[in-house]
Amino acid sequence: MDLGLQGKSVLVVASSTGLGCAIAVGFGGEGAHVTLCARSEQTLAEAAGLVEAAGGEANPVVCDITDERAIRNVVERADDRFGGVDVLVTNCGGPPPGLFEEVGEAAWRQAFDQVFLSVVRFTQAVLPHMKEKKWGRIVPIVSISAKQPIENLLVSNTLRPGIVGLAKTLAGEVGRHGITVNCVAPSYTRTDRLQELAEYRSEKTGEHVDQVFDNWAAGMPVGRLGKPEELADLVLFLASEKAAFLTGNTVAFDGGSSKGLF
Repeated sequence: MDLGLQGKSVLVVASSTGLGCAIAVGFGGEGAHVTLCARSEQTLAEAAGLVEAAGGEANPVVCDITDERAIRNVVERADDRFGGVDVLVTNCGGPPPGLFEEVGEAAWRQAFDQVFLSVVRFTQAVLPHMKEKKWGRIVPIVSISAKQPIENLLVSNTLRPGIVGLAKTLAGEVGRHGITVNCVAPSYTRTDRLQELAEYRSEKTGEHVDQVFDNWAAGMPVGRLGKPEELADLVLFLASEKAAFLTGNTVAFDGGSSKGLF
């Protein structure tokens, strides 16, 4: 299937490792021009090499996504190299786990900047180009916690639904410009972030980390955890020409594990 992504300018946020890297490499495989950003220059260079090995053109830019100026710099670098951003995939590492009484105000502020405000800022920066071209795709990566709260992830459970509300509202405002906005909500997908959560749960419950992973997999109707490459395939479709009539949705990538009807 030709997804129509050849030569598109794609910006994938927090793309040096994990889900972001898998998504960036997926776009590279479609022949896209991919701007990657993250804090680590070394891991960015490694991810950029994977994108180019897959067949794309990579543009790695070091960025702290809690810094408004740094965000503007990433978009400007994408504009200079590729003539704008056609597809924006927002993404970030999840905020630390913890119960309500374990999370201080400084942690709330940090998480708000990282998880929510970064989406606002990147979107504000790329929208003028998309509107001018009458074409664009915005795909925020959230979490299944936006649909169904996850134990011990209070901060994520609070902020992720806000991104869904933003995306749903924005989809109604920009659809007439040929721009779609769809969230992807992954559940347990094997990444370094999931390792962090497994270790946290192990400390709280006394379970071995391997047992935590086995229990998570057993709770999935499909009987296993998700793979980053599978999530990337979903994002590629939502960014493609084939998904032009889909907007304002939050698609669960959860192996059937969430219980809600919608």
